[in-house]
Amino acid sequence: MDMNKLETLGWSPWFEERLEPYGDESFIARVVAMDRGLLTLISDSGYLQARLTGKLAHAPGSTTLDRPCIGDWVIVERAERDEIGTIHTLLPRRSFLRRKMIGESVEFQMIAANIDEVLVVQSCHFDFNVRRLERYLVMVRDGGASAIILLSKTDLVSETTLQEQIDEIRGAGIEEPVMTLSNVTRKGIDTVKALLKPGHTYCLVGSSGIGKSTLINQLVGKDLQKTLQVSGSGEGRHTTVRRELIVLDNGALVIDNPGMREFGVHVTESDVGDSFPEIEALASNCRFRDCTHTKEPGCAIVDAIESGELDSAHYDSYLKLTQESDFNQLSYADKRNKDRSFGKMIKTAKKSSHKKS
Repeated sequence: MDMNKLETLGWSPWFEERLEPYGDESFIARVVAMDRGLLTLISDSGYLQARLTGKLAHAPGSTTLDRPCIGDWVIVERAERDEIGTIHTLLPRRSFLRRKMIGESVEFQMIAANIDEVLVVQSCHFDFNVRRLERYLVMVRDGGASAIILLSKTDLVSETTLQEQIDEIRGAGIEEPVMTLSNVTRKGIDTVKALLKPGHTYCLVGSSGIGKSTLINQLVGKDLQKTLQVSGSGEGRHTTVRRELIVLDNGALVIDNPGMREFGVHVTESDVGDSFPEIEALASNCRFRDCTHTKEPGCAIVDAIESGELDSAHYDSYLKLTQESDFNQLSYADKRNKDRSFGKMIKTAKKSSHKKS
């Protein structure tokens, strides 16, 4: 394997260390697209297609998290005469992006893996929503990647409105870099291009119709991703139907995504604390350790809201994510209890069967 060529596709010493158990002769490739069970991969020798082994695809107790997704590194076997290879090993992920499926069950959908930075795109015309932005950022942090905020369609709002939106982001305690751009005037496009580094992987996320595919076309320099005419309101029509990893001319790797206006995030107490550090700091100053931050005397959070130091909508978002964290932990505990009960039932049934025989 040509490791120098693999490095241009995102390979790093981190993956090298985790490859050692499989030997130096392993054929390594990266997932760039998936279509009806057939995966398109890229390796040091070019593109190829492969399928999962039955063991990897249908292992007992496995979930979608245990199977390859866009951006994953895999080990492939392919005989000389075979046009389609076989994926038998999924290498560990350095980072990932996943979302909790909508509903009460704690099920996840993998979005992408081994990402360096996530570009969270919001239209500053119709899609701007700080609460949704907070949820995206929690999802990014959960997977170990970093985020950059892109405000698109700046040609549809005034400079004053744009600055007010940036101020609202900063007022919510969000410290990630904010970049602005317009696919129409091309203002900000060159700045985004300069941001993308060779061999680094970037993932675009955001709602439908906010210009992600158009931005991809701008970065590539041709109409690689299909786009449709925007409506009179400036809202685009969603056209990306599958995730795909694209290698740009400068060597950067970009993953486009179908729009996600609604999504669930699996949050832990640590995720919430990392995303709302100013609220956690205020809570530590409350008079009572078990303060519920509602009506207790000496509550630093209530005082901060009343004085205007803390935005009440920002605090409501914090509460909602905290409640989701509590629910997720309870759901996992319930699931473990059910698994234990099922296991005990199987053991009891086996013992009873042995006695009868």
